[in-house]
Amino acid sequence: MQTTHSGSADVLTIALVGLNAHLLHVHATVEGPARFQILGLPEGQARETRVRVRSALQQVGVDVHAVNITVRLSPEDLLTSGALDLPIAVAVLGAVGRVSLEKLKSTVVLGELALTGAVRPVRGALPSLRDAVTQGATCAIVPKHNAREAANVRGIRVLVADHVDDIVRHLGEDIPLESVSKPATFVPSSTSSDMTDIRGMHSARRALEIAAAGGHHLLLIGSPGAGKTMLARRLAGILPPLTEDEALEATAIHSVAGLLSPEVGVISTRPFRAPHHTVSAAGLVGGGDRARPGEVSLAHRGVLFLDELLDFRRDALEALRQAFDEGIVTIHGARRQVTFPARTLFVGAMRPCPCGYRGDGSGRCGCSPERVKSYLARAEGPIFDRFDMRIFLPPVNVAELRGAGPGESSSDVQKRVVIARRVQAERQRCGEAPRANAELTSKELERFAAPDAIGANMVTETVERFSLSQGGRRRVLRLARTIADLGGYDTVSASHVAEALHVINLPASLASEAG
Repeated sequence: MQTTHSGSADVLTIALVGLNAHLLHVHATVEGPARFQILGLPEGQARETRVRVRSALQQVGVDVHAVNITVRLSPEDLLTSGALDLPIAVAVLGAVGRVSLEKLKSTVVLGELALTGAVRPVRGALPSLRDAVTQGATCAIVPKHNAREAANVRGIRVLVADHVDDIVRHLGEDIPLESVSKPATFVPSSTSSDMTDIRGMHSARRALEIAAAGGHHLLLIGSPGAGKTMLARRLAGILPPLTEDEALEATAIHSVAGLLSPEVGVISTRPFRAPHHTVSAAGLVGGGDRARPGEVSLAHRGVLFLDELLDFRRDALEALRQAFDEGIVTIHGARRQVTFPARTLFVGAMRPCPCGYRGDGSGRCGCSPERVKSYLARAEGPIFDRFDMRIFLPPVNVAELRGAGPGESSSDVQKRVVIARRVQAERQRCGEAPRANAELTSKELERFAAPDAIGANMVTETVERFSLSQGGRRRVLRLARTIADLGGYDTVSASHVAEALHVINLPASLASEAG
């Protein structure tokens, strides 16, 4: 085993903070009595890294017990992603003279190591390499399991390694590493859940279409078995197909969370997430020592379904405010804050009473009016006000379902949604990324969604009758604008306002419905 050499070596890697990557220099020096120390990492992480690197290097004939190895990470104040094993091992190989690092100029190295020397996959390969390109990197060495994901980064040559011995042969024996081919043109795919499965339920189907066309958050209220989950699962399939940029955004988030399969190079369908109501606030919006994304970010560019909404912890729901309002979540850690995107279409579902059977005609509901009011009063407040639409689902009529034919397919509904979104984008023409109607400001609503005289009177009367806030008035106009867009109308008329008021389900107080 090679043990005597005095030298130094420098290797580039990536420190990932949230979705933002920073170049990190790994500098290894070898001199003096036997010792192996890593400066710039917490002691616990440094100790585990030393064990893995030492064992992996022994597999290729390098005994680090007999030399003094000092590894410095610069800059030291970055909270690292933990994918430092391989770059540290390569730096040590260079410092002891086992390999030449001339080939690694402008090359970043990513990878964790097993004790056997196998190179293990890392989280966040896509955002790491994407930012590395902007910082001057022209080549990258990544674990083989990250190959499909890394191939999506343009402007950088990607090489893959399966074992630390692959690196030794590449740098010391001129045996080239396998190069990753860039993927073909991105093609979005459709979800497996289709709207044809929904028989009858015309009002609910219409609500899904409006929600998808305008990006409106939707609250479904109905008894167990009324179809709330079935409807929610089909909403993602009628949203416009993912663009390549949106797909890469979603892929980056899932990669950082460690949820991207090695067989999946890029997420090609709109995400659908349905966390259990017992989820913590950190599980919902993100958190942890290394700031991992939560469910709301994992649903970015897709749908977040909150079933049994009233059973979620209040602090978890309150943590969603920023995502509702700004499309991002900010996680405040001990050393720094991290921001993840969370532009998500929210769908909530709840029962009409504690037992769930109020109004279904079966006589099973034994909830008193006071208990129902107390239960529904929990559905008031800032979070619930952010749901643009409230749809009451009637009990399922089995006889009607038997006579009903298959519903319209998701692809047919999606075509109308895509046209409506295109109209919205053309109407704005602001040079920025187009926004759905649900995101229009007050000024834009006055410009784009002012109804005709009869419609304006309907809005005014509704605001006065139900004491709606300015937010409630804006909600009516946004929905009316989307309904008009679906119908191909340039202006908002009274009929569009009337349908908007119907899908909002005024009066706004759910508790008042229990009387």
